[in-house]
Amino acid sequence: MNRMPSFAFRVAVAAILLCSGVSRLRAQNPATPPPAQQADKDKEEDEDKNPFAPEPAPTLPPGMTGSDANDPRAKLTPGLYDAGEASMGIKHLLLLKKPDSFQLGASDPDDPKVQKIFGQLGVGNTLKTPKPLQLVIAQLAFSNSDLAFQGNHLFQGNFYGVNIYDIANPANTALLTSLVCPGGQGDVSVYKNLLFMSVEMPNGRLDCGVEGFPPEPPPPAGEEKEKRRRPPAPQKDRFRGVRIFDISDIKNPKQVAAVQTCRGSHTHTLVVDPNDKDNVYIYVSGTSFVRQPEELAGCSGEKPDKDPNTALFRIEVIKVPVAAPQDAAVVSSPRLFIDPRTGALNGLNNGGTHGKGGEKASDTNQCHDITVYSAIGLAAGACSGNGILLDIKDPVHPKRVDAVNDPNYSYWHSASFSNDGTKVVFTDEWGGGLGARCRPNDPNKWGADAIFRLKDNKLSFANYYKLPSAQGDSENCVAHNGSLIPVPGRDIEVQAWYQGGVSIVDFTDPAEPFEIAYFDRGPIDPKVLVLGGEWSAYWYNGYIYGSEIARGLDVFELTPSKFLTKNEIDAAKVVRVPELNVQNQQKIEWPAQLVVAKAYVDQLSRSQALPADRIAALRKAMQNAESSHMTRSVLAKLQRMEPSLEKSAATAKTAADSARLHALAAILKHPSTQ
Repeated sequence: MNRMPSFAFRVAVAAILLCSGVSRLRAQNPATPPPAQQADKDKEEDEDKNPFAPEPAPTLPPGMTGSDANDPRAKLTPGLYDAGEASMGIKHLLLLKKPDSFQLGASDPDDPKVQKIFGQLGVGNTLKTPKPLQLVIAQLAFSNSDLAFQGNHLFQGNFYGVNIYDIANPANTALLTSLVCPGGQGDVSVYKNLLFMSVEMPNGRLDCGVEGFPPEPPPPAGEEKEKRRRPPAPQKDRFRGVRIFDISDIKNPKQVAAVQTCRGSHTHTLVVDPNDKDNVYIYVSGTSFVRQPEELAGCSGEKPDKDPNTALFRIEVIKVPVAAPQDAAVVSSPRLFIDPRTGALNGLNNGGTHGKGGEKASDTNQCHDITVYSAIGLAAGACSGNGILLDIKDPVHPKRVDAVNDPNYSYWHSASFSNDGTKVVFTDEWGGGLGARCRPNDPNKWGADAIFRLKDNKLSFANYYKLPSAQGDSENCVAHNGSLIPVPGRDIEVQAWYQGGVSIVDFTDPAEPFEIAYFDRGPIDPKVLVLGGEWSAYWYNGYIYGSEIARGLDVFELTPSKFLTKNEIDAAKVVRVPELNVQNQQKIEWPAQLVVAKAYVDQLSRSQALPADRIAALRKAMQNAESSHMTRSVLAKLQRMEPSLEKSAATAKTAADSARLHALAAILKHPSTQ
């Protein structure tokens, strides 16, 4: 039985974990409310319970199906650096271990290192927390988090700071420098010479110091329960918000600003306004507790009916002058959940949650992650109990234009648009990232992706996608962060599933998503749930990079398979970007090269959109063009094939094949000679 722990435990554990409110756990785990007379006793028992202890999966609800226990990934041998591995369509090039300074370096809960880190996290009631759990919490303070990219540099966030890698040769990736700066969860974005980092935990300091703050004193006798429900004592040097670093000297980042916010920054989103070249904007998503006004003036955690200026039910927008980042400041606090009819700030709720053990629908008062797509003027917000669609044409004042919920969704976590902006993939972080949620008896509609069609600023549900392979009781596994792979003619996303590994899904047809490649390791520990696995898996300039929470940094390369041809992979590799912040989604554009045309031909062959003789003729014509170094006569032959392709596009059976035929015709009409 899982019930919501006390506030201090929520601060101690949840602020360190991937989620920042174990209040989620109540909604995410089927539970039967205890009798009233048992409530206090059960709560006390939960205080001492290790939330990382594996729990057997419940019986599948009627009509639900689970993951495949016969998949090659389901029974891999355990280990930290020597676990069994399975892959399909992916080659694992490298695992680069975390630097020593980002390792706890202790396995004994009585080790002074454990006690030091545990104490610095602002945890009260130290004596009540079991020693093994103290060790786990201390280890989590060094977890890897999200990724950002710029040129030949990769920025890997960590709850303890940031590591910057040289990826000029991805198969020989090397650590360039480490920036120790605790405060969790360390999500990063990069823009020109600026690096942004999210800080949420109460051990974050203005000066990036590692000493944290003194442990909370034990409450006086008889006041234990009351004391447990208070946030940490105010500290003038505490920092929770968004840090800004100047990385002009990449080996020596300098903090130039630290913008405080009431709930800290669990995640943030870089927003570039096409009409404003002098500033960039940061959307701040805070999911943790509201700090006291004695620590940051103006902060209030009251409900809207008690305080209309509450720090709940909003995000923050930070304006950053690029030439003077030290002047960065919060310029608006949009109320994204407001009811336009009544003006109520708490205008959205989750409509109930799967599990339904007597829980009541709760108001959505936060966004976990927001993905902006400035090219279409929209953003998709994964906001606790809802997926929302925002108009961001005025980036300082985003406006909600649609909202959806789903009875199979527990916690709306992140979002991705298809490149053409006609689909949105939302993820559900059922279990908050610390639960084993891919077991054979975990429904494949829970902790999954939900794919929505997007038309006329309205979202409509299409289908779910979940990691097909079953995982064990000690493997934290649920849908997490991913990005598009720029294969022309298809919507393909690479996605992290924590200890479920990496899964690549084709959602070109949103009603029939399917897996086309994967990589997975066995559990870190077969008996104890140790937080680990891939936090993020992103494609960047020809390679896939995985931020492995416990181990380090993974580098992968796609390999041809029946689902993905060499031409399709090569076509994806011709797309190069100077910078990548996945939550600031950029429109992908492909050059008019023959390798891109060959990818379209492979797809038309796979779908049988053209007869075999025409496929063969197209391939031969392109091969001749390449071998002749694109002579004028050969180019003319390619161009003569364009009208018949346009004609076929008009009668294609699917919209996807029609789009491929149009795109192929356009390349053959004006092929690039580069």
